[in-house]
This record gives sequence, structure tokens and C-alpha cells, in this order.
Amino acid sequence: MTAPFKAAAVQLEPHFGEKTRNLDALLALVEEAATSGAKLITTPEMGTTGYCWYDRAEVAPFVETIPGPSTDLFVELARRHDCYIVIGLPEVDQETNLYYNSAALIGPDGVVGVHRKTHPYISEPKWAASGDLGHTVFETKIGRIAMLICMDIHFIETARLAGLGGADVICHISNWLAERTPAPYWISRAYENGCYLIESNRWGLERGVQFSGGSCIIAPDAEILDVVDDGDGIAYGTIDPARARQRLASGEPVMAQRRPELYLELMTNTFSWNPRDFFSLYGHQPIPEGRPARIAVGELAPSADIAENLLSLLELAEGAKTQGAELVVFPALALTGSTDPAAAAIPANHDALQSLKALSDRLNISIVAGFAEKHDDALYSSAVITTPNRPITFCRQIHLTESEQTWAKPGNEFCVLDLSFGRIGIMIGHDAAFPETARILALRGCDLICCPSSIENGFHFGHEGSAVRQPDPIPCGSDPVHWHHYRVRAGENNCYLAFANTRSTASNAHGLSGIFGPDTFAFPRREAIVRDGALAVANIDLSNAGPTYPTNVARRKDLVLMRQPHHYTALIR
Repeated sequence: MTAPFKAAAVQLEPHFGEKTRNLDALLALVEEAATSGAKLITTPEMGTTGYCWYDRAEVAPFVETIPGPSTDLFVELARRHDCYIVIGLPEVDQETNLYYNSAALIGPDGVVGVHRKTHPYISEPKWAASGDLGHTVFETKIGRIAMLICMDIHFIETARLAGLGGADVICHISNWLAERTPAPYWISRAYENGCYLIESNRWGLERGVQFSGGSCIIAPDAEILDVVDDGDGIAYGTIDPARARQRLASGEPVMAQRRPELYLELMTNTFSWNPRDFFSLYGHQPIPEGRPARIAVGELAPSADIAENLLSLLELAEGAKTQGAELVVFPALALTGSTDPAAAAIPANHDALQSLKALSDRLNISIVAGFAEKHDDALYSSAVITTPNRPITFCRQIHLTESEQTWAKPGNEFCVLDLSFGRIGIMIGHDAAFPETARILALRGCDLICCPSSIENGFHFGHEGSAVRQPDPIPCGSDPVHWHHYRVRAGENNCYLAFANTRSTASNAHGLSGIFGPDTFAFPRREAIVRDGALAVANIDLSNAGPTYPTNVARRKDLVLMRQPHHYTALIR
């Protein structure tokens, strides 16, 4: 096992097209970090040249091979200090003359490996090809290192490939923009994969684009070990490979709990064609015509008394209906309680479930609620979905925590159903810790994901505000809920997400239940979070402006469309 080591994330404002100046600035900052004892040092995406190139002809004088003149400079530095350095630059492939947005991992003995950005951002197709080297984890004497570049990390698959490949640390170099940093996507990728993430971002203004800074080092539990807000600087932190190799997310060994046999759909792209055509093909299970709707999440600390819980659900459902909601989502085990789920488990024909169905019919509201299910000799963590004038639907949790494995069996089916306003998917409790779950629901065309949950803490924190001045309406001030892991889940899948969490049974503290919008970069945010009371209610809109191609992001799913499944085979092995 390798020992803990010091790491550094360099932040710099490259001057556009001033390659010599940028290299001198990078060498000085990397030298400073190495002199301070850093053994792994990252620098920003395209740090040698700047980023906002018009086209291939404009960037042509600045591209180079790897190895090449720029990487040679850092090889010499790495040799002197016995360290590893990640450099971002525009690369040319000598055989094809294709250009790539690349990152080079450089060690004391030369170039260790290269990552070519696989998922291009809006500007890069003007000059760069999509990366063709996949997602490699490089074994070094200090640990296992993966590299991702900016937009790559929007996709749950890229960081998951790094985690499955055994990465102790993901070196993410970027030109991130349009929000406060450290960005929620960066934090979630470290958190859900149980590894460290070193982030080198640029700052400053280039061709009218404001970059966000916020270079940092993030621990496997989402703690920000150090951060540079605005300006040139270096963030430092300690990487402990032994900690990363535990692969814990919320204290659970998530890599061992994955269900790859159920993930085959990750290798497909259901949004390659017009989804209005695709999902109505042959008249089989067409998606409902979308429309605006109002939905709610209810939060409570369920007791061991089913009758008491049923009364609480009744009161919250009535409150949601009073506020115009036509769907309300309740936490995991909301009906039967979490004190002793095995003892409280009930069959699917239990009177309490029939009472929920009667309530749904009477109020004309759909209800999603978690309960412990008894079926023959097996127990499950399940959810009931009641819809007015339709049969009850049941869904079983697929991924179980270590504690849940002592009493429950896992389900084997992802749950999708259609309501009058759109298609919904269900993920229960620990299912939401696995990015694969929500991704498969999105691939099946879900507009809204309902998430009955029960998680105590660790999935959110605030931000004190940034000195980086963003253009309106992007906020830069303080935010008590800057990172919310389930807001990221919504945005990365272009789905609305209704997250209904239990309150702490010990302190009755809020569980930060919320309804989150399908675009995390849309400000002001289209969301509602439970902060006072026990309900959050929000409008969602699944309508389209035109009859042909979806104009609604939840129906169009740009991020799902831009996936590159040919790189993802390891996810289903």
C-alpha cells in the first residue's frame, strides 16, 4: 500500500495565445508546489495556450505532440523533485493530424500517460476531435491516478470508470464557468466514488467568457480540504490511497454493492433519435404528452406505529393537495417505520396500503411512499405508488446498505410508470447512491424521478460566497445549500427529481427534502427545499413549444444525448 502524500492544485489565468508566458507562469507555480513537498500537482485545462479558439486554423500554431516541447519542460521539473504533474494542452496526433484537448500525466521518468477529452464542451468541436483513448487509471509509485477534463465530469460514467479502475485520485483539470465553485459536480463525483478529486480550474475573462476559479482538493467524504477562490494560487491537501481504496460512499462499500448485471442499458443511447419518435415507436409504451404540473415532497420521522404514520401521511397529503399538488412523495419506510423494518413488514394487500389508495382516490392525488414489504418468506424495502382510479403499483429497492442486507432481499427491476403529466421513475433509499440508477431511469425516458429516501447527513453543505463576479443571473454570494447531491442527480440526467427524506429521529432535524429542476445551470433555480414545516411544493413543466422535436430540457435530455457509451463497457462487467 502506498503512503499518504501531499497534492497541489494550481490555479492560473492563462493569457490567450501567449504560450511562452503561460508556460513560464505554470513552471513557476508547479515549482513552488513541488518545493513545498507536493508529489502530485495539477494545472488547468488548456493552461499552456488559453481556451476560446475560433477554429482549427487559429489554434494550429499552438498544438504540439505528447511527448513534445512543453511536456519536456515539466519532465525535467518532475525529475528534479521526484513528483508527478498533470498538464493541459492542445495536442496534435502526428499520424492523423487530428487535434485533441488533452491532459498529460508526467512523472520523474517522462510521460506516464495521456487523456484526451472524451466529452467535448460546446466550443471544442470547432477545432478538436473527441478523445479516443478512453478512461485509463495509471499506476504510479505514489498511487493510482485518473485524469478527466472539464465537461467529462458532467457524465456519471467517466468518474465511475475511474473508480472501478481503482483510482485513488481523479485529477480533473478544467475551464469551468457559469456557477460558484467548488462546483457541485466535482464534489458529487468524489463523494459517490469514494475517492479524492484534485481540481485545477482557471480564472479570469477570455473572449467574454467568465471562468469560475475555485481550484481545490476534495476528500472521499466530500470535505473540501483546501480551495483557491479567485486569482492565481495553489490549493494543498493530503491524499491517502488507503482511504480511497475503502471505496466508501456514506459509509457504504458502494463498488461491492453495484448490480452490473442490471446496468446493460448504460451501453445504449435512447436519445440519439428524436425522443418523440423513439419512445412512440411501434406504438409501444409511448411517453405521455407532457404538461405543467405541481408536485410535492413530504418529510417526517416515521414511528414504529403504522397507524400513527398513516395519519401523518394523510395530513401531509391533504396539505399538498391544498397547495395544488397532484403528486406527493414520502420518505423510505414512511409507512412502516425504520426502527425494526423486519418486524413491521406488511404484505401488499395490507389495510394500510388500501387506506393510502383510498386517500389517493379521495384527494385525486398520486402518492409515493416507502414501506417494508413482506412477500411469502422474503422481505423487501419497497415503495407503493397509488394513482387515482388505477391499480396500486409496487417497486422494490435494488441496492441495499449493509444494514438492510441483514433483513431485506434486493429487488431486480427498475420501476417506471406513466402519469397524466409525464413519465416517472422510482429509486428507493440507497438506490440513489448509485449514479447508474437514475441514469437508467433517464434512458427510459423519465421526466421525473421520485426518490423516497432515508439518509442522515453528508450529502449537502453551503458556500460562503465567491469573489468571482459572475454575469447575471448567476449567483456568487453565500448559499446555505450550495451542494446538494440530489440536485446534481437531477441535473446530470436532465430530470426533475423529488427527494423525500426522513427527518432525524434523534433531533427531528430537517432532512433537506426537495424538488430539483432538470438543469443545474439554470438560475434562478427551479426548486423547492424543505426548510420550515414538512412540505415542499413546486411547479414542474414538461410541455413543449413545438410539435416536432422536444423543446423542453427534461424531454430533450441534452446531457443524456451527449453520452459516449462505446467508452463505458467496464460499467457492465
